[in-house]
Amino acid sequence: MRPRMRRRAGWALGTVLLLAAACGGGRGGDGDGDGGGVPADGPDVLRVLAGSEIRDLEPLLRKAAGEIGVQVRLTYTGTLDGAERVASGRAGGELDAIWFSSNRYLSLIDGAQARLSTQTKIMVSPVVLGLKPAKARELGWDKGRVSWSDIAAAARQGRFSFGMTNPASSNSGFSALVGVAAALSGADGALSAEQARAVTPRLKDFFSAQRLTAGSSGWLADAYARDPRVDGMVNYESVLLGLRDPVTLVYPDDGVVSADYPLTLLASAAEPKRRLYGRLAEWLRTPAVQREIVTGTHRRPITPGVAPDPRSGAAQLIELPFPNRRGTADELIATYLDRVRVPAEALFVLDTSGSMQGDRIEAVGQALVALTGADTSASGAFSRFRSREAVTMIPFNDRPGTPVPFAVPERDPAPELARIKGFAQGLRAGGGTAIYDSLAAAYDRPVTPGHYGSIVLMTDGENTDGSDYAAFESRYRALPEERRRTPTFVVLFGESDDGEMRKIAALTGGAVFDARSTSLSGAFKEIRGYQ
Repeated sequence: MRPRMRRRAGWALGTVLLLAAACGGGRGGDGDGDGGGVPADGPDVLRVLAGSEIRDLEPLLRKAAGEIGVQVRLTYTGTLDGAERVASGRAGGELDAIWFSSNRYLSLIDGAQARLSTQTKIMVSPVVLGLKPAKARELGWDKGRVSWSDIAAAARQGRFSFGMTNPASSNSGFSALVGVAAALSGADGALSAEQARAVTPRLKDFFSAQRLTAGSSGWLADAYARDPRVDGMVNYESVLLGLRDPVTLVYPDDGVVSADYPLTLLASAAEPKRRLYGRLAEWLRTPAVQREIVTGTHRRPITPGVAPDPRSGAAQLIELPFPNRRGTADELIATYLDRVRVPAEALFVLDTSGSMQGDRIEAVGQALVALTGADTSASGAFSRFRSREAVTMIPFNDRPGTPVPFAVPERDPAPELARIKGFAQGLRAGGGTAIYDSLAAAYDRPVTPGHYGSIVLMTDGENTDGSDYAAFESRYRALPEERRRTPTFVVLFGESDDGEMRKIAALTGGAVFDARSTSLSGAFKEIRGYQ
């Protein structure tokens, strides 16, 4: 399941979305069904578990069916969820290959290497800083040498601002976090937990300049384009090159972390599928296809002799060291979420009308309980409510309910998480559905200065009470500009009004997550990457 929006790159921690790419096929629907006319399996079908950043290759993959007789059936998932699925062996028998932006995290999980066979790198995109040209010139970064230490110093001084994806939800953010930590620590080998802890104060300096967060690189690029306050982005080079308004790319001379997109055969794949994999991997590295990858996605080619995008940096990039233990990587992400990043302020506007009676109100409670730490998977652990975070619950039926605020402390968050759990388990359903009055009540609450603000709207029906969409839109547009910057992430559930809910997301710069054919817990967990 993915928010329906234009994507460029990035991966998110969420539930699985199935999509297929085939000759003459198209984009499938949300949920766990197949799309695009490709069968679940067959002698010419290669079943691939992929990160969502591969989505922009779908038009190219459709050509593979006609040119080499390989139909690619893509199942999209979050990289951490996908890594756990592969390492546990649950992918065997259901899938033949995986295709993430990187296998680095997967390789840190005990037993994962035994699940993998051949790995073929297809393309490359380093994670770098892109700045508006005027800001790059002001800082003197449009020419000459720049290090991550220089960038961190300017960030501490408030000389520029940037957006970056959530490292717990997007590989570009994770790569940036690892790269900055490695560079600032001066690590000349694999980044250790001790080095990561020692560099935490400098990381806090660096991320004090972050003004945008996101669960995917594509959504971040869209949010950046809408927000004139933000000077730049840390993102894939390919995403930065694809922006409508050009940016100056800053390649730190102390190194970067790059995605190399390895198409990887699973050790459990049957021999006929191995042959399909071999044909596809070979075809993807042919000069003609590599040139299409460059022109269509702005990624760097892996095949010698194929020219990269002429706007790519010409200097040889230094690859920064990566942690060699999963515990170090996980601790680095947790440190970012709990101590380093700008804290979040999340408002949940929750439908508790009569139509939510029974299983539906129970599902809302379970989804919220999962965010208090009940979900012990890697993605669940990182998507729980974090230290320093402000959370407000606004239940509603025929009118907005009384807001219930929570503040998760930096130390000993367990008691406050228990309070949220108690609230979730105490939800009861009854009454009508005042969607727009309740959403307006959320926008009436100003975001605490220095916090990332976001609203989650979950409803299972149409508006039956209070003001309508037109009245809400008029009220929203009259808000101060600062409040209008708070996005609303809408969760479609039950019989919710698809059209009007998408209008809310578009109006506020948010996104839509469709939980009607999947799980509400999965939708809530995925949204956490954007908060």
